[in-house]
Amino acid sequence: MLTVDYDRLGLEAGDRLLDIGAGLGRHAFEAFRRGADTVGVDPRHDDLTACRATFAAMAEAGEALPGAGAGAVRGSVTALPFAAGSFDRAIASEVLEHVPDDVAALAELARVVRPGGTIAVTVPAWLAEAVCWRLSEDYHAPAAVGGHVRIYTRAVLETRLRSAGFRPVGIGRAHALHTPYWWLRCAVGIGDDDHPFVRAYHRLLVWDIVRRPVATRIAETLLRPFVPKSLVLYAVREPARVAA
Repeated sequence: MLTVDYDRLGLEAGDRLLDIGAGLGRHAFEAFRRGADTVGVDPRHDDLTACRATFAAMAEAGEALPGAGAGAVRGSVTALPFAAGSFDRAIASEVLEHVPDDVAALAELARVVRPGGTIAVTVPAWLAEAVCWRLSEDYHAPAAVGGHVRIYTRAVLETRLRSAGFRPVGIGRAHALHTPYWWLRCAVGIGDDDHPFVRAYHRLLVWDIVRRPVATRIAETLLRPFVPKSLVLYAVREPARVAA
């Protein structure tokens, strides 16, 4: 399930793409499949191991365009282990809401993306997130245990991007059908995966992802402008300013 639109990101075969906070690699895999030289970064060893194994399986099966490379490295989003201007494109999907110093994270992203390169940053949308916070304190547990530390509005995220040296050029919204699911989970207890309502809604989401039936696609399209689970901002790395 992808949150980022690669066409809007401007990804082309041969581009070098960075996926920060890659996790198990869902966005990195699609970039690799499209022929990008892809690097995933995450602090979690187990996720990186699984990500590398999937990259290897994709390469062996011929699921990526010829010549594309892929890798995964351990690192922090506030101290990326790459030289300045190393990447043409970058993705930070559902990462910044977990990072106490999001200004430092965006500064690092600006450092490693070349001028003229593009990024896609996704965060939980304001309304969906605000309701989750109201319903459950456990949902936004301390960042030390993986919780969310802030709620973004579009205006705040755009301001952060501009301050870091990016120019916002587009907006997207995604996963409206997932919003009620998370509200339900927060209402019954965020850890209660066996609640019958939670299990039933989860089956609906799996059915939608796997089958993509017309009914749920229509519902997603109608709900997305109002209750998206994710907000996506696309931005261009501005050239460095030269002092007069």
